[in-house]
Amino acid sequence: MFSRIAVRNFSKSAIMANAIKNVTVIGSGLMGGGVAQTFTFRLAAQTGHNVVMVDVDDGVLSKAHERISTSMKRVAKKKFGDSQEEANKFVSDSLSRLTTSTDSTASVKNADLVVEAIVENIDIKQKLFKQLDEAAPEHTIFASNTSSLSIQKIAQNVKRKDRFGGLHFFNPVPVMKLLEVIRIPETSQATIDSMLAWGKAMGKVTVQCKDTPGFIVNRLLVPYQGEALRMYERGDASIKDIDTAMKLGTGYPMGPFELSDYVGLDTLLFIIEGWAKDYPDEPLFKVPESLRKLVSEGKLGVKSGEGFYKYNK
Repeated sequence: MFSRIAVRNFSKSAIMANAIKNVTVIGSGLMGGGVAQTFTFRLAAQTGHNVVMVDVDDGVLSKAHERISTSMKRVAKKKFGDSQEEANKFVSDSLSRLTTSTDSTASVKNADLVVEAIVENIDIKQKLFKQLDEAAPEHTIFASNTSSLSIQKIAQNVKRKDRFGGLHFFNPVPVMKLLEVIRIPETSQATIDSMLAWGKAMGKVTVQCKDTPGFIVNRLLVPYQGEALRMYERGDASIKDIDTAMKLGTGYPMGPFELSDYVGLDTLLFIIEGWAKDYPDEPLFKVPESLRKLVSEGKLGVKSGEGFYKYNK
């Protein structure tokens, strides 16, 4: 009786997640480093999984590894309290499963899953995946963490389109619970099931979406930010009043202008310009001139000290 119950409770998702043991993360910035850290914390030490974090420079990788180590120590202190020995063992065991590399093709030789989190440039992503496609084992799943580019276009030069999809994490990755799992027409159901199971094992709440611009969150969020800008440009309401109305009227933690400053006005402009180029007849993707003007003046939001609001650096 016990064995039958145990087998029944050993869910399909656990079996599929177990199939993804070796993960390569290309990119060690906030997103790539965050994915590597979350994977290391959630799976590596406990179940013998391994993660390789890849970037172009050893110095960049060293800083990312130090950032992850510092964060893991904070987690361990909270998890184990006064038990320093257990905390140290947890950190040591976890980090022993995390390695770094500057060789992207060599890093995927044993990978079950490759998560790309590099610069949002379609040409660079296409070139990278073409190289990885020739180097990775046949079973390896490829995924991009892009927030705005077409997964279909990123996969353009890849043969394994049935094993290609999107895994869009949110920043900061260790904290944000949502993971958007994106399919292109060629993505197999087995690939989707594996990505969903892996996301769940990472402690994320997964949602599925087709390869539409911005997927779910940004497809709704970016036009909302754009419409707020157009309201301001028409003189319908002030920046402050629009933000106040959306916070108090809808319960949003930030108004659209505060959020735009936080995300980065250059990032927002990049997304809207890309969509406007691909979909010139879509009015929701029209670039607001006030946004273009601020970016041209170097006013990028919180990170530059000024955007729609002024900030102390």
